[in-house]
Amino acid sequence: MRAVSPSIGYLILFVYGIFMVLITYFFARWKGWKTIEGFLVAERRASWWLNGPSIAASWIWAGALFVSIQMAYEKGLSGIFWFTFPNIIALAIFAVLGRQIRRKFDAGYTLPEYVHHTLQSNRVHKLFLMPFFFGQLVAVTFNAFAGGAIVSFLTGIPLTIIMPILIFITLVYTLISGLEASIVTDFVQLVLIVLGVIVIVPWAVVSAGGLSAVRAGLHGTRGTLNIFDPAIAFSFGLVSSIGLISQTITDQQYWQRVFASKKEDISKAFLFGAFLFGLVPIGLSFLGFLAANPKLGIILPAGTDPALIGILTVNHLIRVSVAVIYTIIMLSGLTSTIDSAMSATSSLWVTDAMRYFKKQRSKDEDCPSADTANHRVIRQSRFAMAGIALFGLVCAYISYFVAGFGIKQLFLISISVAASTSVPTVLSLYWKRLDERGVFWGILTALTIGMPLFIYANYLNKEALVALASLFMIATSTSFCFLMPKRA
Repeated sequence: MRAVSPSIGYLILFVYGIFMVLITYFFARWKGWKTIEGFLVAERRASWWLNGPSIAASWIWAGALFVSIQMAYEKGLSGIFWFTFPNIIALAIFAVLGRQIRRKFDAGYTLPEYVHHTLQSNRVHKLFLMPFFFGQLVAVTFNAFAGGAIVSFLTGIPLTIIMPILIFITLVYTLISGLEASIVTDFVQLVLIVLGVIVIVPWAVVSAGGLSAVRAGLHGTRGTLNIFDPAIAFSFGLVSSIGLISQTITDQQYWQRVFASKKEDISKAFLFGAFLFGLVPIGLSFLGFLAANPKLGIILPAGTDPALIGILTVNHLIRVSVAVIYTIIMLSGLTSTIDSAMSATSSLWVTDAMRYFKKQRSKDEDCPSADTANHRVIRQSRFAMAGIALFGLVCAYISYFVAGFGIKQLFLISISVAASTSVPTVLSLYWKRLDERGVFWGILTALTIGMPLFIYANYLNKEALVALASLFMIATSTSFCFLMPKRA
């Protein structure tokens, strides 16, 4: 069901892109971004009231916007609980982890850099970089594909055209001032998201007949009113809990914001961000409950990805103009994560990856001035942003045309790889006997055995097997750390 014409769809994309670029240029009049510290970590002066919304917006990616509604629609109260609760904990945990790493490594830029400093191991450092870069690649891929799917579904613009436009818009404004551009636009994007939810969800509820219409769908289409239903808790609940909490722990987007925050504001920023994030999936879940109410006659057409049930509900209950606002909400959430992924990739590239390019390193060591050093690093940072944008677009096309996965499957794969490195990351912050041997062999085993099993389980859409693969990865990486400690 098309809500607007392709020409209106192009207009929405054009206006949205220009708006974000103008906002970035306005704030880029501050010249601090021209230094390495400014471009990569906003000179470590981000306040909690600005950093918190940025943290929330970065975490409001396609999972929060699509899968949350799908889980409410399919699994009812239990589905939205096991999606939202782990997401909130995943951000709130940085109130503790963030302060710890700043106490131990205050002038750092990335988590892999800290691991290299702590364990003094190139092989562990390189192994850590694999899931850290992979996480950013999947963030770009997943959100470009999901964003493209919703706009294509709404307007009829071909997905092959939507995806590069979406990535190009984000790349343009992120190239301007790095992390600062991401934080500033994230703030604006979160405002758009929250305002949109406040308008659309109550409107849909009223149009459907009030809260009684919501109550009739609280069980979902295949779920139950029991929030702690064992079948859901030990399948989707277990996988999402392990994956989501592990994802943030091994996601440079959030470590970058830890290093960018004022030291005294870290806890407030992440707790505020966790609270703001929770408002979005909880609010959007009402659309899923309404869709599950059989009396409303909201039908998912055959062959349509269930993650698109939200826009179907909006189209069914509210007039077209509000469906356009819904699209802007989606674009804001998706681009906020893509720009954060681009910025995180730039810090990983110039801080960690370039150390292994001897020719570039020797140039930097011979650098005659601080201005030249700043110029070279920022240039390489922008190169990394463009690189992840290109690779993400290629992978988005592959995901759609070759793999044939749905949005839910891509979401689960994106959070899976983090399970192999999350526990070693936490141990590196608190356990003095952590040895590079245990970290290396634990992560390597988890990635080479557990990750293929996880992907295959997702391909088969077997939730029990997916859960076992997640447990295997986190148990393996943890066990090796304790079996190979530093010698006393």
